[in-house]
Amino acid sequence: MKPLDVMWVGLGGGLGSVLRWWIGRMVAERYTGNFPLGTFLINISGSFVIGCLSVLFNVDWHNRYGHGMVLNAFVLTGVLGGYTTFSTMQLDAAKLAGKRHGHLASFYLAVGWGRSAGRLARGRACPCARLRGTS
Repeated sequence: MKPLDVMWVGLGGGLGSVLRWWIGRMVAERYTGNFPLGTFLINISGSFVIGCLSVLFNVDWHNRYGHGMVLNAFVLTGVLGGYTTFSTMQLDAAKLAGKRHGHLASFYLAVGWGRSAGRLARGRACPCARLRGTS
């Protein structure tokens, strides 16, 4: 691990976290229902972009942490790692269950995980991902 890699991940993570906060806040100002729509939309959109860029950057489990690849370290690990927020999804579900919305909490978790996985797969199949290896 190089100090420069740590810097790129840190800068990207900060940017992704601010982006998550801003989008979550914008959604919360417009939507007042019980469903945690902001976190839901953030995780789905982030999963799609991660899927697409992981193919474009040729990332697998051996090199997903950005070893020597600035774009991977900054964008995938940093920005998108800071942007997506599955821990907040778990907290939102626990809060829903605590407010006696157990069915909504279960729905949120199942659909959130399912849609995120689906968006990841769609991202891996998106046209920008197919650009990898072409001139």
